Amino acid sequence: MQLTPLHIDDVPTLETERLILKPLCLDYVSQTYVDWMNDPQVNKYLESGGDYTLAKLTDYLEEVERSPKYFWAITLKESNTHVGNIKIDPIHSKHLYGEYGIMIGDRKVWGKGIAKEASQRVINFCFIQLCLRKINLGVLAQNKNAVKLYEKLGFTLEGNFKKHIAFEGEYVDSLRMALFNPSLI
Repeated sequence: MQLTPLHIDDVPTLETERLILKPLCLDYVSQTYVDWMNDPQVNKYLESGGDYTLAKLTDYLEEVERSPKYFWAITLKESNTHVGNIKIDPIHSKHLYGEYGIMIGDRKVWGKGIAKEASQRVINFCFIQLCLRKINLGVLAQNKNAVKLYEKLGFTLEGNFKKHIAFEGEYVDSLRMALFNPSLI
């Protein structure tokens, strides 16, 4: 079974009722994407952001194309508007787990269930098509909305790294959460 795609064409397009998840690539270079990455509300809990340019975004997406992974642009079906990204990377093929990450950049769609809908589709893909046994994630304890989303998706707390991450001038807790494939338990 191939767990890590060798080519961008190996990453499937995924659909939900309102969304199309398309492989993230250079097609998504835009000033809007750069603006998300420089928006303090969008990148508040991200490890990156705040210093993006079109050139930096282009370099990043060129690297994504050179080393494809399960990484999707979240687009709205009705308008084909790119509103964020979601990924499972890295995937550990020996132990059959992957690391989840999501960013909803378009603040106009915050609170509308887009993150949950995209996440459920990607989780299904990982458990059914990739046969992963577990999906992991890391989140700052202060990111209450994200923690609430992950709990709704079924993730449970596996660990709390006390005062682990520098955030807004202090060291804060970093939570590790996981979701097990119910068909493999």
